[in-house]
Amino acid sequence: MSRVIPPPSPAARSRPTAQTFSGSRPPTSLAALPALDRDLARGKRTVQLDVRRPDDKQRLLELLRTCDVFLQGFRPRSLAAYGLSPQDLARANPAIVCASLSAFGPRGPWAHRRGFDSLVQTCSGMSVSEAAHAGSAQPARATPCQALDHASGHLLAAGIAAALYRAYPGDTGFACADRHAPDDVPADMLETRETAFGPMTAVRHSAEVEGMEAGWEEMPKPLGTDEPRWL
Repeated sequence: MSRVIPPPSPAARSRPTAQTFSGSRPPTSLAALPALDRDLARGKRTVQLDVRRPDDKQRLLELLRTCDVFLQGFRPRSLAAYGLSPQDLARANPAIVCASLSAFGPRGPWAHRRGFDSLVQTCSGMSVSEAAHAGSAQPARATPCQALDHASGHLLAAGIAAALYRAYPGDTGFACADRHAPDDVPADMLETRETAFGPMTAVRHSAEVEGMEAGWEEMPKPLGTDEPRWL
């Protein structure tokens, strides 16, 4: 159940390998976004269900009992008022992966606020920083694209893939809401390298190629440091 960019993005990442429905509230409630629908709805089937109507809610539950992933982008806990919380869905389908994305996350004083990319840019100070770095005379400036929407959608797609991997073929029923770096990353998965900005610790390259060491030769540096030529 999603619209605009962030929730449809992870579904778009899965479309070559999965059957995907894209659902929304009735067109009288939320305006259509044809350009985004063309960009993000390829490979999907589109349906419209209004969970305020008992028959539509029942039809949705029938679908959810046999689905792998339920992806939604509504304000935290808003679907719980209709009996569609992750706990409710887990009772209906113990193997389901519930993926949720919201502007301000599931915790904190702003958790229940509605929002989207441009609002987050504004209230976080990102727009002010963008204007300052661009040398703009304006006090605030939006990024050239909805970068937060697209990035969060890709990150959620990675989380969904990890959840599906973990759930097959053994585990069922676990929750993860931590968006911060974990403290228990194995040391052999990280590397610390010197950069123009000082030491940086990051995840190693994931590839393993026989006879060579996969990784990155160039480390981060200020823009314009290198000569414009091929090495």
